[in-house]
Amino acid sequence: MYNEISANKRKTWFLVFLTSAIIVLISLVFGLAYNVDAPSAIGAGLIFSGGYSLISYYISDKIALGANGAKEIQKSDSPELWNVIENLCIANGQPMPRVYVIDDPSPNAFATGRDPKHASIAYTTGILALLNKQEIEGVTAHELSHVKNYDIRVMTIVVVLVGSILLLSDVFLRGGTFRRRDGKNDGGNIFMIIGIILAILSPLFAELLKLAVSRSREYLADASGALLTRYPEGLASALEKLRDNATPMTHANKATAHLFIQNPFGDAGKKLNTLFSTHPPIEERIKRLRTMGD
Repeated sequence: MYNEISANKRKTWFLVFLTSAIIVLISLVFGLAYNVDAPSAIGAGLIFSGGYSLISYYISDKIALGANGAKEIQKSDSPELWNVIENLCIANGQPMPRVYVIDDPSPNAFATGRDPKHASIAYTTGILALLNKQEIEGVTAHELSHVKNYDIRVMTIVVVLVGSILLLSDVFLRGGTFRRRDGKNDGGNIFMIIGIILAILSPLFAELLKLAVSRSREYLADASGALLTRYPEGLASALEKLRDNATPMTHANKATAHLFIQNPFGDAGKKLNTLFSTHPPIEERIKRLRTMGD
């Protein structure tokens, strides 16, 4: 199980590197199509991806919470929930996150923030009503593991880079006919053809990268959360209830879907949905949890 955690971390950072490389490649081809020298084009790509990531790094949690209508609560608002989170944080040696509740009957939860000191956990009213204490502990341990393992930071970086890929691709496709700086039409330039192909395919590559990282992080958080509670069945039972009561959230959106413990759009169980879902099959997650002690 520890080997799986290490492998997932290596895979995630490899995908982050690959995503950044795609951004630089798009920038390079874009520059060459406009007769910009390669070093300048590469430098522009690095600056763009770095600046885009840095800005989003500090505000992504606020955007995620606001987009889902999360409201911060204090201990007096939900003492039992607060005690569950506080006790698990003490056991895991991490700071108490800010706690939010989303007024939504769909059972779900997510964690966000840039590090353990600036983390938040949000629960829907639906999940708090559906699960018992041990199951809430399992879900909370899962989310705290996202925080402790810095999954929330990694996913922010990946999603931001994916967004920049989509933005660059859109700019490239809207650029029309490329011209050299001397004003000559260069519509037959091979770089224009390569650039258009790359711009068309890169959104698909970006989405697949995002899905691969998201799925890895969910398996990792499941395993880490089970280690924290020493009771894998708590999370397994919670996931079963989430599966059986999966309904779309009122304000579900693709930008933050990967953050939730289960797909906020519900699960129709179709193969195509499974392939392009930001979450691994919930049945497989339950199976892994129940075989951890084997």
